Amino acid sequence: MTFPGLFNDSLMADQLHNVSLSFLVDDLQIRRGGVAANISFGMGVLGGTPILVAAVGSDFIEYQTWLESHGVDCDYVRISQTAHTARFMCTTDQEQNQIASFYPGAMSESIQLDLVKISEKVGGVDLVLIGADDPDAMRKHTVACKSLGIPFVSDPSQQLPRLDGQQTIDVVDGAKYLFNNEYEANLIEQRTGWTADEVLDHVGIRITTMGSKGARITSRDGLDISISVAQEKAIKDPTGVGDAFRAGFLTGLGWGLSPQRCAEVGSLLATYVIETIGTQEYILDKSEFISRLEQAYGSECAQDVASHLGK
Repeated sequence: MTFPGLFNDSLMADQLHNVSLSFLVDDLQIRRGGVAANISFGMGVLGGTPILVAAVGSDFIEYQTWLESHGVDCDYVRISQTAHTARFMCTTDQEQNQIASFYPGAMSESIQLDLVKISEKVGGVDLVLIGADDPDAMRKHTVACKSLGIPFVSDPSQQLPRLDGQQTIDVVDGAKYLFNNEYEANLIEQRTGWTADEVLDHVGIRITTMGSKGARITSRDGLDISISVAQEKAIKDPTGVGDAFRAGFLTGLGWGLSPQRCAEVGSLLATYVIETIGTQEYILDKSEFISRLEQAYGSECAQDVASHLGK
């Protein structure tokens, strides 16, 4: 929502202990989101076959239709009988100040999801991304992956501030891939007590996104690659950029590409998101995508991806 004035005009310093305000907004935009859904959508439009595993409310039906039409398997989504789907509500004033609320809703039921049973029903899975979710559920899913021997991606992101040291270790240790941005990287090291090198002793490959500076891929085997961002046509909305990067990276893994190629695919898909308002509003034309890959990362990259994207 957009408030055409300034919050500061209504906030009085001597009355902050007794706030009761209502802002008349002149714009309301309802957009699809959610980390798991954003990543799954991106994988789907690239031709992947992602399985969305999450807890939602009965209000999810329309969203489900949208996701399934873009290649996302929603058969294993848990529908709550009592709570609405999690949502983020935000009002922004003319100076870009924000007043926001996050309603977790059905997300608190994600601990009821059983990866063991889901894996059995689908005949096994190649890789599980465990993203920001109910902390207990994140730990449960991590344990399930370890017990099943399923490679997993640790991506605690927004939930890191809620995790203590042991919880952070629980969801990171043993991951085949670890995603974090620069701030989260420092927080992981602070919470675990590990140095950057020691983190690499506990995970396979670490992917650190760095905004406009691109991404860095490191591993205990000596991998150290820097990936630049793909040039955008315009900057409209950064929301969901990280999710798109992950979607491209994971799809690349499914294609059997190298970590560098995976990051290049992710970087370009992230650029598509920043060029549009909303996390799932971009339209991907495959031939254009290959052309932009060539412009950003060279003909060899474009050829490596084209053989998969064209299928």
